[in-house]
Amino acid sequence: MPGILYLIPTILADDTAAQVLPAQVATHVAALSYFLVENARTARRFVKSVAPAHVIEDLRFTVIDKDSSEAEIRAALKLVSAGQDAGILSEAGCPGVADPGAEVARVAHQLGIQVVPLVGPSSLLLALMASGLNGQSFVFHGYLPIEKAKRIAALKQLERAALTHHQTQLFIETPYRNMPLLDDLLAHLQPTTRLCIAASLTAPNEFVQTHTVGDWKGKLPEIHKQPAVFLLGK
Repeated sequence: MPGILYLIPTILADDTAAQVLPAQVATHVAALSYFLVENARTARRFVKSVAPAHVIEDLRFTVIDKDSSEAEIRAALKLVSAGQDAGILSEAGCPGVADPGAEVARVAHQLGIQVVPLVGPSSLLLALMASGLNGQSFVFHGYLPIEKAKRIAALKQLERAALTHHQTQLFIETPYRNMPLLDDLLAHLQPTTRLCIAASLTAPNEFVQTHTVGDWKGKLPEIHKQPAVFLLGK
């Protein structure tokens, strides 16, 4: 019989495991010796923090990231097909949600491997929950274009979708580009469009507020280099 592939949520902010992860996460991590991970260094540190009895040198970590091929994913799952349980670890948050773990889960299903998701923090859902925007119809777009003209065009397209379909539009940015993105949002969107800024979720300096674009002017938070989710709504 194949082993089980557990999707193991990790923390969004340092030193928050005790507050945001249920006990079953640590229990499963302590029972596993094989992990498919987005980042080996981050994964080792997380495993040691929630399962301190583990000897890291005795564990196996296989990196599966956005550049991994399907052949590499299938090779990584051979041990699971042969009966060994394994865990998928994202660099932050829930594996499989805006994360390379989705491809691992897809191939696991094809191979007849049971996929078990564990409960934990997702920055996208936390932001949506706190935003006050439509939680029944929403779309996550990942990163927007880097080039300014294309980014502005994408923002206007998302605004049209939000206003026309009453559908919340979620997106993210590389943290060091947060402030230029906010400048573009305020400069090019309609003043009545609602914008939620959700930064450093679950951290002591967590910031989540929703205002119209017009009301945000002159009141933007300083979130340079902070992980953030941005949401547009009607």
